[in-house]
Amino acid sequence: MKYRPSRNGIGRAAAALVVGAVWIGGPLGLVAGEVQVGRYASVRAAPTEAQANLLSNLVTVEFPSQVGTVGEAIQHLLNGSGYRLAAETVADSARSDLLGLPLPEAHRNLGPMPLQDALETLAGPAFRLVEDPLHRLVSFERCASPKSSPANPRDPDRR
Repeated sequence: MKYRPSRNGIGRAAAALVVGAVWIGGPLGLVAGEVQVGRYASVRAAPTEAQANLLSNLVTVEFPSQVGTVGEAIQHLLNGSGYRLAAETVADSARSDLLGLPLPEAHRNLGPMPLQDALETLAGPAFRLVEDPLHRLVSFERCASPKSSPANPRDPDRR
């Protein structure tokens, strides 16, 4: 094939230089903070939500048979998460009761759900998850019990 200049006077080589100059300047359509990862694909150059907030990572877990208590299940969930369970000396005194409870069969398989939701599911509605993001610690504290209403027939203080 013989080289022939195009009708407008720009040859293929010159056109390639113009296209190359546009490419070096940056791909068209990219926004500040984006990085091209393929010919037609780009990603935001920022941490994902799960990287920025470790407790938002999605987990799916089937606890092994040797995990028998809620405390063992919580430790199993926290493995590899970057978080640890706070020391017993700084935790709510009711937390030890929670950690010693047997793991319910309904909780043997959890997910997919965020790690925070999995921890709250294991603790149940009587406890609130407490996070220390500075030291990457988690713990649980007992929720304040609501005032018993006189209409509640199971209220032991009802007279």
